[in-house]
Amino acid sequence: MQQCFYTFLNIRLFMAFVMGISSGLPLLVTLTLMQAWAQEASVDLGTIGLMSLVGLPYTVKFLWSPIFDRFTLHKMGRRKAWLLVLQAALFFSIFAMGQCHPEKGGHHLSLFVVCAALIAFFSASQDVVIDAYRREDLKHEELGIGSTYYIYGYRLGMIISSSGGLILSDYLPWNQVFFLIGCVMIPMFIATMFYKEPVVDEPPPQTFRESVIDPFVDYFKNDSAILVLAFILLYKLGDSMATSITMPFYLELGYSKSEIGSIVKLFGFWATMIGSFLGGSFILKIGIKKALLYFGFLQMITTAGFALLAVVAKNLQVLALVIVFENVSAGMGTAAFVAFMASMTNKKYTATQYSLLSSLMGVPRVIISSMNGYLAEILGWFYFYMFCTLIAIPGLLLILKFSDQQFKEKDSCPTPLESST
Repeated sequence: MQQCFYTFLNIRLFMAFVMGISSGLPLLVTLTLMQAWAQEASVDLGTIGLMSLVGLPYTVKFLWSPIFDRFTLHKMGRRKAWLLVLQAALFFSIFAMGQCHPEKGGHHLSLFVVCAALIAFFSASQDVVIDAYRREDLKHEELGIGSTYYIYGYRLGMIISSSGGLILSDYLPWNQVFFLIGCVMIPMFIATMFYKEPVVDEPPPQTFRESVIDPFVDYFKNDSAILVLAFILLYKLGDSMATSITMPFYLELGYSKSEIGSIVKLFGFWATMIGSFLGGSFILKIGIKKALLYFGFLQMITTAGFALLAVVAKNLQVLALVIVFENVSAGMGTAAFVAFMASMTNKKYTATQYSLLSSLMGVPRVIISSMNGYLAEILGWFYFYMFCTLIAIPGLLLILKFSDQQFKEKDSCPTPLESST
């Protein structure tokens, strides 16, 4: 209980918040802003859907995550040096993306996509380093509250790039919008520069086997390893498909970018914060298994709200209600989902194993959702979102495959930063 009253004057918690902003900001540059500019540039819906493939690095980041454990770039520190390089790379790649003009097609559209892919690669790599940095820097008793600070920072970063970027785009050309969003990385870079390198007792991995082989061998020793991977792939499939192509959906319904930025993003931000808080509270009372089941069912029902939007067309009140309920349920589901993933990792290999699980979590959003544009064109928006609602059922059924004993053993680890051995 004492953790709940930590203050922002605690520099470690403040840095967890700052790193959250740095991590959350690039994600929606390659989703919301990319889709909005492409839609405005009259890029066809199928191509916009395929553009989600630029997020592929988020789904395979575990492949190169051992590099950040094994090698140190500079004497200033292993985590700090990598983080500074990646934050600088993000600034320049976001700026470069703003210099491309998809409305001109051809060469410009190709460079536009390449820059987006680079942003995704640097962002996914930054996530790996930040997860390790945060885990090593926070004291054991600060892990829970530090996770909350990080999530709040992450959501704020997403709001800056999505809501802020959309609203700015109504008054400024897109190249200036991308430059201003990229400049947000500068104070993140400065904060990292002046903050200390985390102190760890154990030396970094010294061999290829220690850094690459052992974490995966340890994970797949678990009898339920494959079941866990299948569940992670399917649990948020419907929700991820539904939200991956909402920008063209809102614009086609007639909402302005300012309306989307103020209602969808800002309402969604606070609704997700409330959902995350409620989710964490309920998990402590009912356990992870029941939370996954109840929150997953609620997630499925609220996904159908997008189908309702397709029927009523433009209606700001209905839009606000759908956004609030969808984001509250998504926040609750994510809280349970992240707690589940963390509980399935070995503390000795948290960074690499968590990268594996969180990478798979991104598959529905990146790979499967890449065909959403074509699917929406074939089915129409109403039937597309009904399909997204029903596709959530297999993930819910998989929860029943886990034994109660498995969850009882893991329920002592409700935060994304703690894991059982």
